[in-house]
This record gives sequence, structure tokens and C-alpha cells, in this order.
Amino acid sequence: MVGRLAADSIERRSGVSLWRQIADKMLHAIAIGDFTENAALPPEVALAERYGVNRHTVRSAISALVREGVLRAEQGRGTFVLSRKRLSYPIGARTRFSTGLQAQTTERHIALLASSVEPASQRVAEGLGLAKGADVIRLETRGEADGRPVSRAAGWFEARRFAGIDAAMAETGSITASLARFGIDDYLRQSTVLSARHADAADLADLDLQPGAIVLVTVAVNVTPDGQPIQFSESRFPAERVELKLSAL
Repeated sequence: MVGRLAADSIERRSGVSLWRQIADKMLHAIAIGDFTENAALPPEVALAERYGVNRHTVRSAISALVREGVLRAEQGRGTFVLSRKRLSYPIGARTRFSTGLQAQTTERHIALLASSVEPASQRVAEGLGLAKGADVIRLETRGEADGRPVSRAAGWFEARRFAGIDAAMAETGSITASLARFGIDDYLRQSTVLSARHADAADLADLDLQPGAIVLVTVAVNVTPDGQPIQFSESRFPAERVELKLSAL
């Protein structure tokens, strides 16, 4: 029997379409095991009653989740929940993209999307211990695991110290390998601030998400073992594919 949720759990004036809100609630239900993997979804009429919306809204939500690879529709049989275990991305003293996902994936890759030199904003300057407006190199990257985008990040580095890090990143596909070319063989995570928000237009395009999708956001500072700041970063992870696992920093 399908449990019923109060209709007022839907925010009708939130600015997020109803079908997307229902899709997100279905994603949550799948994540907590309310809808069993590899089993058929309840009928549309039951889902409409559960969420306090009409069948057309439920149908739109289901169609979106089929496109996202969460559900599978079979003619004459119904709609089924696909087995989709989220990747667990560790956030700790030594956070590394490739090694963090090594045991869970076959292939991992970081692509350099864009690079530029720009004046440091207040928050970037504070994170790197620079004066506001100092030149920094900004790298825009996308992390992929087994051919699927799982992160999108912006990283800032002091331009004078790390001149050429964009070329190193384009060649190596690794922040760690790029930093090693500047004599930095190890670095630590000094701080991480976590939040969540709806994906913006760039997230939708680069992470292959549907409007209304949620991204997990980390803002972090990496330092050398003796405490010198070397990288300020903001990373976005699609919540439907990745969970963040915190360990002691």
C-alpha cells in the first residue's frame, strides 16, 4: 500500500515546477528504499493521490526520471526503478577525485573546460591569503566517472606562483599531478563548507541534469603541509549521483 503524504508538502509558489518537485520527491523515496529498486512503481493514480497532484504532473515527473536514467518504462508492463547506487565521495584531510572514487568506478577523468586569469574576489583572496584584486588563475573542470559527469568545479590559484598550471591541467587531467610540477607533492584540506541548491544553467549543461535538479556544493581551501594556502575551490556534485562522506579533517 502506498503511504500518503500531505498535499501541502508541495510548494506551489516556490518557483520550481510541480513536476520537478514530484520528481525530486520520488528520487528521495527511491533513495530511502520506499520505492524498491528493480520493482514496478505504484500506478499513476496512486502516486497522484500520494503527492496531492494530478496524473499529468506525475506523468511528467516520471518522464523526466526516465530520461535521467532513474526509471525504465516498459510497454504494457509499467515503470520500473533501476538499480542506481550513488557514488560515495569522501571529504577528508586528503581529498582527491581519482583515488576517492577508485574502488567504486572503472574509469575516472577530469576535463579542463576553461581557464582564465582574473582579479581575486574577496572570498578567493581571503581563502588564498592574497590581497583582493590580486591576479589568480581560474580553472573550470568537470569530473567524470565511467563516462558520466559527477562533478563540476572552479579552482583558483595564485597567478604568479602557478603560472602555467592551466597547461599542466590540460595535459595531465589531474590537479594533484599539476601541483606536483610546481614542487607540491602533498597538500591537505584545511576547510570545507557544504551546502545544497538547485542547479544553475551551467550545472544543467555540464552535468547533464534536468531543470530543478539539486547539486551538493563544497567550498574548500587546500594548503601545503606547512599551512600555505594553494587552492580555493567551489565544487558541485549532482545529488542524484553522488553522496558526500565526511571524515575528520
